[in-house]
Amino acid sequence: MVSGRTVPMRRIAVASCVGTTIEFYDFFIYGTAAALVFPTVFFPALGPAAGAVASFATFAVAFVARPVGAVLFGHFGDRVGRKRTLISTLLLMGIATTLIGLLPSASAIGVAAPVILVALRFTQGLAVGGEWAGASLLTAEYAPPGQRGRYATFPQIGAFLAFGMASVTFLVTGLVMGDTDAAFVDYGWRIPFVLSALLVVVGLYVRLRIEETPIFRQEKVTARQPFREAVRRQPREVLLAAGSLTIVFSFFNMGTTYLTSYGVNPDGAGQSRPTVLVAGIIAAVVAGVLTIVTGRMSDRFGRRRLIMAAGAVGVVWGVLLFPLLDTGSTLAFGFGLVVTLGIVGVCYAPTGAFLPELFETRYRYTGAGLAYNLAGVAGGAVPPLLAPALTASYGSIAIGVLLSAFAVLSFFCTCALAETKDRALATARAQRRLVSV
Repeated sequence: MVSGRTVPMRRIAVASCVGTTIEFYDFFIYGTAAALVFPTVFFPALGPAAGAVASFATFAVAFVARPVGAVLFGHFGDRVGRKRTLISTLLLMGIATTLIGLLPSASAIGVAAPVILVALRFTQGLAVGGEWAGASLLTAEYAPPGQRGRYATFPQIGAFLAFGMASVTFLVTGLVMGDTDAAFVDYGWRIPFVLSALLVVVGLYVRLRIEETPIFRQEKVTARQPFREAVRRQPREVLLAAGSLTIVFSFFNMGTTYLTSYGVNPDGAGQSRPTVLVAGIIAAVVAGVLTIVTGRMSDRFGRRRLIMAAGAVGVVWGVLLFPLLDTGSTLAFGFGLVVTLGIVGVCYAPTGAFLPELFETRYRYTGAGLAYNLAGVAGGAVPPLLAPALTASYGSIAIGVLLSAFAVLSFFCTCALAETKDRALATARAQRRLVSV
């Protein structure tokens, strides 16, 4: 109960899902464009191979920015509230993404184009760094006891919806304009970026209609320096939770970005762009369904058990993935992408409740966001940068071994953390206030 009236959980769920969908849509269309057109548009002088490496390097910049965004927005999220901070992250992401869509190519403004691109990509990283923790806290702190896993899946579903939307947008744009035609390279790829401005308006409308979480409102003590308190009081949880989530980022970003590039590469899987994009849409749907199912299961069986199970499967699948893709079969490529994102769905679903449950309310936004985005640096930025060199030196199987290594890390870090599904998020004093409101 807040301000004398009950806030429907469906409104909170929609607000968290819509917001993360928009933010991750903006994030993923960059990854898709980085795989398909950015080497040509922003790095033409480097040639195809070096241009692809440079393009993925700009993609990785956002993962470096994400921990910074987690600390920055986590500070305000823990000091002034979840709602206002989430509105700020949404606006920042929307502005940066729209400007990328309007950015002139390297042939028009020279070296300034990739420099500005990197700056805007860094801004995207700041926004996403502050988004996930706030959206997860929004559902977790509103959810009824025993149902946090169920409702905390809504921000997680947003990531898969966003990937599906990005794939659909590029697929339709490419089919209408001809994805090998100069029109697609010149301006067709820009349409998804500019359209994000309209999505931001929708997201703002939804988020402005919710209120601050009852737990934050009733906790009378806030941390003066949330980052300092989080790293001093719970450094073990921050680091172990980051290690636990490396499988999410390594499998997800390799699946959504690197495999898009690998799929269309004649020396890779050798598939057409429409085929790769359709496979991405199917994989996003499957992963979204698994996220919903697994989130509900985590309320019954616990968060750790499901994440560890996904890690165990990931160890084996990482080694099998690229030999399967290298068969050149369209069916094999689609199956590989579906299983890869399916593993992500199983381990990603419980994290929306797991991370908020690990940290105290006074610095929960910062602690959860920092752990999540440190995992993003290790699991999200490193594999795409290493992948081209590993493939050149050892073949594609080396990438699979790298993915398996992240799965092993995730398994043991999760094993070292405590189960949290029965923990109360509010302090005893705040709980008494909540009951009395």
